[in-house]
Amino acid sequence: MSTPDSASGPVLDEPVPEPSAGRPLTSLGTRAARRLATTTKTEPQMQAVSSRWLLRMLPWVDVRGGTYRVNRRLQLRAGRGRVRFDHDGGDGVRVVPETLTELPALRGYSDDGTLRELSSRFRPREVRPGQVVFEAGQPVTEACLVVHGRFTRYTAGRYGEEEIVGVVCDGDQLGDEAVGQDDPLWLTSVRAETSGVLLVLPRDELRELVARVPSLAAHLAAFAERQRRPVNRKGEAALPVQAGHAGEPTIGAGFVDYELSPREYELSLTQTVLKVHTRVADLYNHPMDQTRQQLRLTVEEIRERQEWELVNNREFGLLHTIDHGQRVSTFTGPPTPDDMDELLSMRRGTKLFLAHPKAIAAFFRQCNRRGLVPGTATVEGHGIPAWRGVPIFPCNKIPVTGQHTSSIIALRTGEADQGAVGLYQTGIPDEFQPGLNVRFMGIDANSIVRYLVTAYYSMALLVPDAAGVLENVQIGRTAE
Repeated sequence: MSTPDSASGPVLDEPVPEPSAGRPLTSLGTRAARRLATTTKTEPQMQAVSSRWLLRMLPWVDVRGGTYRVNRRLQLRAGRGRVRFDHDGGDGVRVVPETLTELPALRGYSDDGTLRELSSRFRPREVRPGQVVFEAGQPVTEACLVVHGRFTRYTAGRYGEEEIVGVVCDGDQLGDEAVGQDDPLWLTSVRAETSGVLLVLPRDELRELVARVPSLAAHLAAFAERQRRPVNRKGEAALPVQAGHAGEPTIGAGFVDYELSPREYELSLTQTVLKVHTRVADLYNHPMDQTRQQLRLTVEEIRERQEWELVNNREFGLLHTIDHGQRVSTFTGPPTPDDMDELLSMRRGTKLFLAHPKAIAAFFRQCNRRGLVPGTATVEGHGIPAWRGVPIFPCNKIPVTGQHTSSIIALRTGEADQGAVGLYQTGIPDEFQPGLNVRFMGIDANSIVRYLVTAYYSMALLVPDAAGVLENVQIGRTAE
């Protein structure tokens, strides 16, 4: 290329001949012609954009005050949660003391010293595949926490056959429901399907601790008292009703009690600062507005993170807020039609499934093995695979663990159906999209224009059975 000449101005580039099998060109080459031709351009593309079906299918509630309160009936039957464990880097493992309050009998107990002592009394026990850990009808002499492994609860059917009634996995509990009872018995047998580790607490040690710590004794006594109060099938305080009577009996009276401390959801947010140089914004705007293109891709990134938060956030994300009673584990590992039916049967009016694309493929492989063809549902003009008429939407925000397992979420949506709802606020200053605004932050000394881009959002489950999750979904291929 020639260099500019200060007297005569810049010299035009000489055409570069194109190779043509050793023959000289007889017409203008394409390389030279492109210097005088315009190009047909696309808008900037972004590979990380996904379908974001969760954001599209959630009904969104406009939260004018910035906080959304979910009022419920008084719950007397405490729900379960998941305990967590600490590993010391070797073979040692202990339960995190604060998470012992996830056990129904210890829900709300706040003496950290007693919890630490109780945690130290659990002892590890290894089990082998096929080992029967407990048998139905035997006295409950210990409570167990599952550190690792898959265990099957089973009992004898009406005609003596084995009937599977549940699967217990990491973080679940066995025998803790007998706390506070006199001479409790195992209602089902428990068998280890894989090798595993349990943390075991003998009942005698628990009794000794309760006798020595008055606050723990009072807490367990209050728990036992609540357990004796009448409740409905969902554990809410019962309302006395009568039906089928004749004559003039005395009709039971009562009232519907409410929770005194309902949960409140404050809007969360995702933010970033977009920077654009004034020279770019002023000069390079044809045929596309550079600032608008920068903003478009920034909003796409924020919406992707918003959906990730709705799935994974520890305060309101689905994987962390779904009730323990609405969690079910796969029976054998891969997601089978039986597992999906179990998940579907746990609530009324399921509107959609959410699953990682690899989990959907694993489910289809199980259908193929059984000769089943899942149906389809038409949603917004798209053909979506469905099971029992419920569409299965792909969601790549559901994580895949290092053990190649994932989860499948089932949702009932909408306030009218006491389902899951998205939360946002519209009409905010400098609104660019509903619940998202772009605010001009000025120009600095380096000629950089700055814009603050913010999305406000959250998510609420109106009742516990609004959502459920199928856990420990193996997505790898298995040998035929």
